Amino acid sequence: MTIDLAALAANYRLLARQAAPAAVAGVVKADAYGLGAGHVAPVLWDAGCRTFFVALPEEGIALRAILPEADIFVLNGLFGPEAAPAYGEYRLLPVLGSPTDLSCWEAFGWDGDAPRPCAIHVDTGMNRLGLTPEEAVAFAEENALTGAITPRLLMSHLACADDPDHPLSRRQLESFQAVRQAFSGIDSSLANSSGTFLGADFAFDLVRPGIALYGGRPVNGAENPMSTVVTAEARVVQVRQAKAGETVSYGATHTLARDTTIAVVSAGYADGYHRASSGSGVPLRQVAGGGHGFLHDRKVPVLGRVTMDLTMFDATDLGADAVSVGDWVELFGPNIAVDDAAAAAGTISYELLTSLAKRYYRHYVGGTGN
Repeated sequence: MTIDLAALAANYRLLARQAAPAAVAGVVKADAYGLGAGHVAPVLWDAGCRTFFVALPEEGIALRAILPEADIFVLNGLFGPEAAPAYGEYRLLPVLGSPTDLSCWEAFGWDGDAPRPCAIHVDTGMNRLGLTPEEAVAFAEENALTGAITPRLLMSHLACADDPDHPLSRRQLESFQAVRQAFSGIDSSLANSSGTFLGADFAFDLVRPGIALYGGRPVNGAENPMSTVVTAEARVVQVRQAKAGETVSYGATHTLARDTTIAVVSAGYADGYHRASSGSGVPLRQVAGGGHGFLHDRKVPVLGRVTMDLTMFDATDLGADAVSVGDWVELFGPNIAVDDAAAAAGTISYELLTSLAKRYYRHYVGGTGN
């Protein structure tokens, strides 16, 4: 894997221009979507990012060691009273999304400049995490009297922002605006990567991009404005010549229609190159064909099933003796977009990036991660 930190910083700056005057946070959960938070977070900080989101307190603890001055929010909330001391020790800000979270934080939370700082998550239509709008308003009214908790941020999460015409986004916006009236004096955040491109109404004070930072396409059906950050490549370990009528890989699901040059590449589903990218024999994927690699300036299709450690590509059209052991095949990157590679596997770029295995050697270019 080659990870272009200059492209990462450029993506942050593009999002900052898009969201202005709102601030832009960095979502670095799941080890910065598999890219390595220890390399990614300092680059975002140098680009101007001061607010970060993780999913788990353990991720926040690791990030605190890297960025001692950052605001770090933990999206998945408060993991019970036994977890509260770690939030205080490492100055982590829980995103509270249930009455139980609120009660626990009131009893066990830490004090910063004001009592028990946190974010409040309201569910406006996702039905995943968050207080109902009624619960959120009731809390705001009670907390205005008691001052037991100090919300730093009110947030919700868009369910369909990658489809700019979906009516749910507008309904969520209206619901969030109504709740926001009860939380005067604190910042608000609704937009994720896709929401950042829905217009100024959705930006509020802070946007929270994730996949767009890492080069993923934020809006379905539109040209991707983000720079490529991740290139995944694997070596050819054997070149085979097979005859028409022979089959390739497990299950004999692909029968060769011609004499074929097969490039056997040292990457498979144990490396995060999904079995569902197989050229055939994947009943769960409801699309024709499969994935492609990029070899010697040309796309080459996957042949048969992807296996645990190896994938076969059809290199016939490159010409005789064009492929050698040791050649590099791009699995995704500047020539095979990460979103296209994911779509060929019946999934999304988020899953593809976060499932990349530790067997990849990660080479950082263009920034402090060198």
